[in-house]
Amino acid sequence: MNLSLYIAKRYLFSKKSHQVINIISGVAIAGIALATAAMVCTLSVFNGFQGVVAKQFSAFETDLRITAASGKTIATDAPEIIRVAELPQVSGHTFSIEEKAMVGIGGRQTVVTIKGVDNAFAPLIGIDKVLYGPGEFVLNDGINDYAVLGGGLVQELNCGILFTTPLEIFAPNRLGAANLTNPARNFKKSELHSTGLVFVLNQPKYDYEYIITSDSFARSLFSRAANEATSMELNIKSSANADKTKKEIEKILGSNYTVQDRYEQQESVYKVMQVEKIISYIFLTFILMVACFNIIGSLAMLIIEKRENMITLHSLGAERKTIANIFVFEGAIISTIGAVIGIIAGVALSFAQQHFGLISMGASDGFIVDSYPVEIIPGDIAATFVTVVVVGFTTVWLPVKALTKRYV
Repeated sequence: MNLSLYIAKRYLFSKKSHQVINIISGVAIAGIALATAAMVCTLSVFNGFQGVVAKQFSAFETDLRITAASGKTIATDAPEIIRVAELPQVSGHTFSIEEKAMVGIGGRQTVVTIKGVDNAFAPLIGIDKVLYGPGEFVLNDGINDYAVLGGGLVQELNCGILFTTPLEIFAPNRLGAANLTNPARNFKKSELHSTGLVFVLNQPKYDYEYIITSDSFARSLFSRAANEATSMELNIKSSANADKTKKEIEKILGSNYTVQDRYEQQESVYKVMQVEKIISYIFLTFILMVACFNIIGSLAMLIIEKRENMITLHSLGAERKTIANIFVFEGAIISTIGAVIGIIAGVALSFAQQHFGLISMGASDGFIVDSYPVEIIPGDIAATFVTVVVVGFTTVWLPVKALTKRYV
C-alpha cells in the first residue's frame, strides 16, 4: 500500500489531541455532502423538466422527421422513402404538408401554419392526450374540411372551440402568373369548419400558430401534387436503437434529405435548457469549491499538530513529496467521503420527489405538472462524483504543498 495513503487514512480516523480538528473535518465532509446533494438534485430536476417538455412535444412530433435538404417537398413514392418506411425498426409513419397561410374570422386575421395530415397521423403520435372539447378528430367527411386549432390561436381569433362561421384561409396561388390589376386573384381562398376540438401543448410555437387539417385540404390550398409532402414523420420501435436507426436512414436517403430526431426538431428549446443546466452546474461547482476551503483549515491544523511526526518521518528518509502527499490524500479522502454521502442523499431525495412529489409547483392550476419533475440520469451522477473529487483534490493541493514546505 502507498505509504502516504496509509498514513493519511490513519490520521483521518485516529483521535486528535485537538478535538476542533475532528469538528472541522466533519464540517468539511458535511459541506461537501450538502453541495454534492444539491448538485444531484438540481441536475435531476433539469432532466425532469426536459422530460416533461419532450413528453409534451411527443403529442405533436414523432421520433424522426425527414425533410428535403433543398426545396420544400419530398416525393412520397420515391424508392428511398419507401425503403425507409419498410425498415423493421420503424413502427409507423405519416406524411404531412406544412405551409404558412392567413386565417380570418369575425374581422380578426393572423398568419398561421397549416399542417395537413393523413389518417395515420393521429394514432401514430397519440394526439388524443392533448385534445380538449366535445368534438371528434375528423378532418374530412367527404363534403367539408375541418380544423383543429391550438388553444392560444382560439383565444387570439376569439372564435371559441365550436365556431359556427367557417374559418377563411388564404394562401398565395403558386400556379399561374401574378395578376397586378387584381391582387386578390393572387391568393387562393378556402374554408375550414370546426371539429369542436382544440389542442393544448403549452408551447406557444404550436398553441398560437398551428392549425391541423386534412392533407387533401392542404394539397388543394397549396397546389401540391398527390405524391408531394413537406415531411415524412416516423416512430421507432422501443426495442430498436434510435441513434443507429437514424444513421441507417441517413445512409439510405443520402445528402438530398435531412433527418432530425426529437431534440433536433426543437433544437432551440433544448439548447436553452442545456445552457441553463450547464450554468447551474458551474454555479454549484463554485459553491463546492467554497465548501472545500473547510478541508484546507482542517489540514492546516493537522499539519501543525503532526509537525513532530513529519520531522521524524523526514529523518527516517521520507521525502518532502511523500510527506506532503499524506495531507493531499487526506483531503482527497474527505472529498470522496463527502461525495459518496452527498450522492446517496441526493439520489434518495430525488427518488422521494419523483414518487411522492414532496415539493409542489405551487397552488396555481397553470402548471403542466403539480410538483417539480425529477429524472435521475446515471451520467449526471458519475459527472457529479468526478467533479467533487477533482475539485476537492485541486483545491487542497497547492495550499498543502505550501503548508508542508513551511512547517515541516
